[in-house]
Amino acid sequence: MLLNAFEMATPVHQSPGLWRHPESRAANFDQLTYWTDLAQTLDRGGFTALFLADVLGTYDVYGGSDAVSHERGIQVPLLDPFAAVSAMAAVTRRLGFGLTASCTYEDPFLLARRFASLDHLTGGRVGWNIVTSYQDSAARNLGLERQLPHDQRYDRADEYMDVMYKLFEGSFAPGSVLKDADAGVFVDPAGVRKAEHKGEYFSVDGALLAHPGPQRTPFLFQAGASARGLRFGAENAEAVFMIGSEPSVVRGYIDRLHNALEAAGRPADAVRTFAMVTVVTGADDEDARRRFESYQQYVDVEGALALFAGWTGVDLAGLDPDAPLAEVGTDANQSALRSVTSGDTTREWTVRDIAAFVTLGGRGPVIVGGPESVADQLEAWQAASGVDGFNVCSGVRPADLERFVEYVSPVLRRRGLLADAGLLADAGAEGDDAGAAETVTLRAAVTGQDWLPETHRGSRFRTGALVEAGS
Repeated sequence: MLLNAFEMATPVHQSPGLWRHPESRAANFDQLTYWTDLAQTLDRGGFTALFLADVLGTYDVYGGSDAVSHERGIQVPLLDPFAAVSAMAAVTRRLGFGLTASCTYEDPFLLARRFASLDHLTGGRVGWNIVTSYQDSAARNLGLERQLPHDQRYDRADEYMDVMYKLFEGSFAPGSVLKDADAGVFVDPAGVRKAEHKGEYFSVDGALLAHPGPQRTPFLFQAGASARGLRFGAENAEAVFMIGSEPSVVRGYIDRLHNALEAAGRPADAVRTFAMVTVVTGADDEDARRRFESYQQYVDVEGALALFAGWTGVDLAGLDPDAPLAEVGTDANQSALRSVTSGDTTREWTVRDIAAFVTLGGRGPVIVGGPESVADQLEAWQAASGVDGFNVCSGVRPADLERFVEYVSPVLRRRGLLADAGLLADAGAEGDDAGAAETVTLRAAVTGQDWLPETHRGSRFRTGALVEAGS
């Protein structure tokens, strides 16, 4: 079972209102120690990666304004997810870092250098969550009147990935970075190739400024669950993040992903799958139940509606709370809307249902229980849905993740459910012993190899004769 922690550098990520809980330290998201302490906790607890979400605009759909979002801290203020990674890498050994970056708004040449730099500075422990973005507010912040149509964003992203693969894989042939002091040659110029890309959306001439890191291309996450998003993920992703209220909803996504992988000529096991889940745990079931009940005192229903409206582009303000939500066309996050309409055949969702559900854990399920109970529920969810692992959220941040590491991680280890890759070699290792654990790349932690496999489309852009990955 693979585990990522799902976080965001903001007061409210998935659980509106809970930043006010007495045990919450979410208001300290702007302090470096919040992130370094959390990273050390996750490293000790066997988490494969810290997965950091990001958006580039405010949630301004609810009531036609972002006033509620600002007032309630709904993903604003928001820091750059890249900023703290080097510091977190410096105090951990095996934890990876999944960073969200938009191929609609980020310049590919500059983004490639940022990722290559972090690949070096983290020892190959960096991943890219590829998004196309879904907010009109982001578009207006980045020079457009409104966002590009949904499918056009993915058409543009197809070319964007060609550029990134040319930069990551094609700029330096394997073995061309010599660092030969005796000969006075740092890089063999014969092994350097310019991108020379001229396409419909992008023009990039030169080679990547940064030489390849341990992974060459960062490990590739993706989270699109629309038909177009699944096709893009099937062609590019190494791991796909899915959100569903029930295992059957996620199982449906996985089945469609497998069909898309087959159409793309890739095997079904080429992509790892993760489902979002929020876990509230404690010393035993009763302790967990008490904590969960205390959370209910702080949930923010209006903040939840603002969050949902921002995801989906559908303003629920002023609607009949008992009216069922219908699926409508939107250029926002289509998977977010579909998860409570056609994607979930187990129930009919009303506005009231959505408000109550999103208040704790966003659109994903909430698991409450003591260590053994949580482990049982995670196993059951995995068996029913078919996911490889979970993106674990906190209601109260970071306390829920800290208690997961304290209580649940040891149980999962005893059951043999935490994969060896990406984890501390010794479940009981602490302090100096933990620091001595072998460093592995994020891709190796998940797939067992450092570089993109030869079956991945990105490897076709690699300059020179292919050599054994990681050599």
